[in-house]
Amino acid sequence: MRYFLCLCVAVGIVLASLLATFLHHDKEIMARELVVRARMHFHSILIMRRWNADYGGVFVEKKPGVESNPYLINPDIATSNGTVLTKRNPALMTREISRIFDEAGLLRFRITSLNPLNPDNKANSFEQRALRSFALGETIELFEEYEEKGRKRFRYMAPLYTEESCLTCHGKQGYSVGDVRGGISVAYDITELRQEEAAKHVQLLVIAAGVLALLLGTLYAITRIMQLKLQKAQQAIETMAITDELTGLYNRRYAFQKLANELKLASRHGTLFTCLMLDIDYFKDVNDTYGHPSGDKVLQDLAGILRTNSRATDTVARFGGEEFMIILPLTDSEGACSAAEKIRKAVLEHVFKMDTDIELHLTVSVGCSTVRFGGDGIISVKDVVAMADKALYRAKRAGKNRVESLPLVAGTVGDVSVGNPEGV
Repeated sequence: MRYFLCLCVAVGIVLASLLATFLHHDKEIMARELVVRARMHFHSILIMRRWNADYGGVFVEKKPGVESNPYLINPDIATSNGTVLTKRNPALMTREISRIFDEAGLLRFRITSLNPLNPDNKANSFEQRALRSFALGETIELFEEYEEKGRKRFRYMAPLYTEESCLTCHGKQGYSVGDVRGGISVAYDITELRQEEAAKHVQLLVIAAGVLALLLGTLYAITRIMQLKLQKAQQAIETMAITDELTGLYNRRYAFQKLANELKLASRHGTLFTCLMLDIDYFKDVNDTYGHPSGDKVLQDLAGILRTNSRATDTVARFGGEEFMIILPLTDSEGACSAAEKIRKAVLEHVFKMDTDIELHLTVSVGCSTVRFGGDGIISVKDVVAMADKALYRAKRAGKNRVESLPLVAGTVGDVSVGNPEGV
């Protein structure tokens, strides 16, 4: 689980970094797009003004509501038919067209200066800041976002340089060709653009969250599968470490560990238990006569008989060769002998079939060592095994195919460690 959490954190950091980078890049693209759009408007206005200036201004009919430009000398002329025309210079034409755009809600632009002829062209704070920066040569354009009446807007400003045609009106203000005499500010609504951008970012975050959830779910599934496989592999290794490969019973090492645990429990609680040692009679003859594969088949069949005739709480182990150990917890001598007799009869009645279709009847000898506490001696795991072995050899000497029992009484427990079971 700790590995999975670390993996989740790492993946989350990577995805968050990628998402943050993408969002930042997207914002930069949007910012550049806003500036490019504003420049296009600015240059469109500049081209329109230049067209007017190239003709020295244009004249329009002085209809009702059309006023003359008070900042021009003799702006009106009369035609031969009596029609009065009034001059529209670049500045006035720009103002009038800007008003039309503004009323349509499309675009707002204006000419402004720090020293305007027309007071209506007085610069606001943004325009003043831009014009001062232009005059000092710090920048050639200035832009920013702002809010107005709950709407987001973008404004841009670039300088107007004095040209030869401008000197007619502005020469008396001390301007020379090339001087920054003012600028054109452009403003337009970007509320919908920002709303779309925010919606796109929310959608992207939802998609990213979904991808993250899917990825983490996949990683969790993979991690879980790997964990289960590792657990199974570990269990298999642990099982192999305590299992006899031929018979599938517990091996000698595990039998000693179990015996040590039972000895501790019996000593702590004042209970008793029994250790059985079981040996196949005349097993060497089976190997010599029918071969070791047949001997292995006998051992496997016997393992099945022992499992079938033992309790779930009993521990059945192959002690070595044709010798087996059975540990019976909370079992006295009488109960142990009864269990041993049951096994002996089951073996006697069993038909061992060889690969050569030969049927054998075999017998086993069993030695029982029941451990109880109440005496004065010290008892160890080796003592238990040795007493069970002694009972087994007594059964062998008494004619085989029988059960013998010997008690083992002690007051305290000695060495209960496994030690070197192979050397016992």
